[in-house]
Amino acid sequence: MHSLRQTDPWAEYRPSAERPWDVRRVAHLHRRAGFGATWYEIKRDLKEGPQAAVDRLLNGQAHSPHASPQFEQTAKAIADAAVGSGNANRLKAWWLFRMLFSPDPLGERLTLMWHNHFATSNVKISDVGLMRQQNEILRSWARAPFGELLSRVVKDPAMLVWLDADANRKEHPNENLAREIMELFSLGVGNYTETDIKQAARALSGWSVKSREFHNYDRFHDDGEKKIFGQTGNWNGDDLLRLLQEHHAVAQRVAFRLCEMLMGESVVDHSSVDELADGLRRQNLDVGWGIAKILRSESFFSESNIGNRVLSPVEYAVSTVRALEMFDPPPSTLLLAESAANLGQDLFYPPNVFGWPGGRSWLSSRGLIGRANLASAFIAGKMHYPAHPYDAAALASRHGFDGEQSQRDFFTKLLLGSRTASPHAADGINDFVVTILASPEAQLS
Repeated sequence: MHSLRQTDPWAEYRPSAERPWDVRRVAHLHRRAGFGATWYEIKRDLKEGPQAAVDRLLNGQAHSPHASPQFEQTAKAIADAAVGSGNANRLKAWWLFRMLFSPDPLGERLTLMWHNHFATSNVKISDVGLMRQQNEILRSWARAPFGELLSRVVKDPAMLVWLDADANRKEHPNENLAREIMELFSLGVGNYTETDIKQAARALSGWSVKSREFHNYDRFHDDGEKKIFGQTGNWNGDDLLRLLQEHHAVAQRVAFRLCEMLMGESVVDHSSVDELADGLRRQNLDVGWGIAKILRSESFFSESNIGNRVLSPVEYAVSTVRALEMFDPPPSTLLLAESAANLGQDLFYPPNVFGWPGGRSWLSSRGLIGRANLASAFIAGKMHYPAHPYDAAALASRHGFDGEQSQRDFFTKLLLGSRTASPHAADGINDFVVTILASPEAQLS
């Protein structure tokens, strides 16, 4: 990430004539830090200002109450049924239900980010219950100090199975877990040696799964002296986690990941990421602090950061449903999950330990055609079961926009944050909405 250096890239955003608090910035905030906004939410945040809008996201209260007051109980029932059935597709549907209706869109967005960071696939785990358990860990600790999240994820049974922890014994060390902890989860390439990995594998020996829970087998642990990052001792797995948290590169890795999620291409330079990393070190790697710092910043609301990050298939699908208020009845979350998978993002099945590459890789010719087809399916009602055609004019009228031109302006603001309607021709308001959703601008946040 690189751009022209500001004096203080993380200075607090204050609306001005050059950077007004307008519909465009409100929509940007919700599309980047959550899964889009309804017109009610946009108007609410426009009226109350950026501080209140960001506060709601940080506090898990950003969505208007379209779900029942028993959201968590309903979500739990859906998850329990998915686990009971052993059907991974139903687990995907549960998570999409959460993305659509949770009052905490930022929490779900962070869970998706950590799912990609700690990429674990059910192809190998083959256990819906363990995948749900890992997902709940990511959600519960998404905003926590990173060391707390890391320690729970690397002891998670799904992760231990995924990275062959049971094969790591003192007589025959297996380096998979140690390597991914350093390369992908905490330090990044160039901040450790092969010797560090070999010694870390010895420290982790004995970590395994017993009765579907984490278990440390003392008899398989190598209790000999080990040298990791230049420090010598009879280190075990918990000692390794402590050494990792003390390593300067961890803050850099976390800062990069947060900027990757919230900042677009070429918006912040390396010095800005370094500055955020320095703050994270001072704050005990507190992810919540880092998120707040970014979301309140001038850089986040700058012109260069608006509309230049490609939405993933899941983000595109969920933000469309939310913006168009397809809540009563909602589309089938089973069909939403299937559509996202067809577009390249199959929840609980990342392609490898590196996760989904993201960015412009989502915008292949096949991917763009698939998104256009999905937009048409939404408006035709084919994402509902039974079919439930969408009435765009009714939504616009409900919010006080009558007449074709007024309704075009409404949907352009709602879906793109723009002030004027798209010039593309369309036969009617439903077709116009499809045209917007299929446009290049609608693929960006």
